[in-house]
Amino acid sequence: MFMKICFIVKMFRPINCLMMGAAVVIGETIALGGFPGFYEALLGASTAIFLMAGTMVINDYYDLEIDRINRPEKPLPSGVIKPPHAIILGFTACGLGLAAAASLNASSLLIALLALLLMLYYNTRGKRTGLLGNVVVSTCIGLPFIYGGAAVGKITFTLLLFSFISFTANLGREVTKGIVDIEGDRVGGVRTVAVQYGPKVASKVASIFYLTTVVLSPVPLVFGLVGRRYIPLVLVSDIGFIASTFSLLRKFSSEDAERIKNMVLIWMFIGLIAFLAGSL
Repeated sequence: MFMKICFIVKMFRPINCLMMGAAVVIGETIALGGFPGFYEALLGASTAIFLMAGTMVINDYYDLEIDRINRPEKPLPSGVIKPPHAIILGFTACGLGLAAAASLNASSLLIALLALLLMLYYNTRGKRTGLLGNVVVSTCIGLPFIYGGAAVGKITFTLLLFSFISFTANLGREVTKGIVDIEGDRVGGVRTVAVQYGPKVASKVASIFYLTTVVLSPVPLVFGLVGRRYIPLVLVSDIGFIASTFSLLRKFSSEDAERIKNMVLIWMFIGLIAFLAGSL
C-alpha cells in the first residue's frame, strides 16, 4: 500500500506541482508588493498544485503506449496503477483545483478553466502536433503568474513579463524533452522537432529559446520593475541556461538531453526565486 501511494505521488510530479504553486504565490506577492494573506496564498497555490497533479496523471493515461517504450518503469506501464483508477484520480485532482479557484473570484476560475482546457487539449491531441503542443504546455507554465495576479485582483505588466520569460524557458525545455523521448514519440506518431528534423536541429531550436530567456532576463531591471536583489539570483540562472545551451549543442543524445532537461528545471526554479526577491 505504501509503495502504491509513492507511485501515485510520483505520477503527480511533486516538484513541478510545488513550483507551479510557488509561482502563483510569487505572482500574488508581485501584484501586491508584499506577501498575500493566508487565504489567497493557500487557495491560489492549491489551484495550481491540483491542476498540475491532475493533468499530469491524465497525461500519463493518454501516453500509456508511448511510455511502454520511453518509461516502462512508470506506474501505469509497469502495471502498479490501473488506467481506470488513474483517470478517476486525475479528474478528481482537477476538480479540486477548480473548486479552489472558484473560492477566490470569477477571474481566477476563468484562468484555471483555460489552463485545464489547454492541458486537456495537449493530453488528447496537442502533444502529437509537436512544437504547437510545446507552445500549449509552455503557455500553461507561464499562466500561474497571471493567475496569481487575478487571485488578488491585480494583473500587472511585471506579471505578464515574468509569464513570458517562463514561457520561453519552458519552451526550450519541452523541445529538449522531445530529444529524450524520441524513440517512443516516433512510434507514437508525435511530431516533435526531434522526430521531424533530428536531435541536432532540436538542440539548436531549444538553445534559441534558452538564450531568448537569458536576453529577456534584464528587461525587468531595465524598466525598474525589480530591485537589486534580482541581480545575483538571475545571474546564476542565466549562467546555468547558457551552460546548458552549450552543453546541449555539443552533446544531444537522449541521455545528455535528459540531464540538461533536469538541470534546466533548477535554473527555472532559481529564476522564480529571483522574481520574488526582486519584487520585495
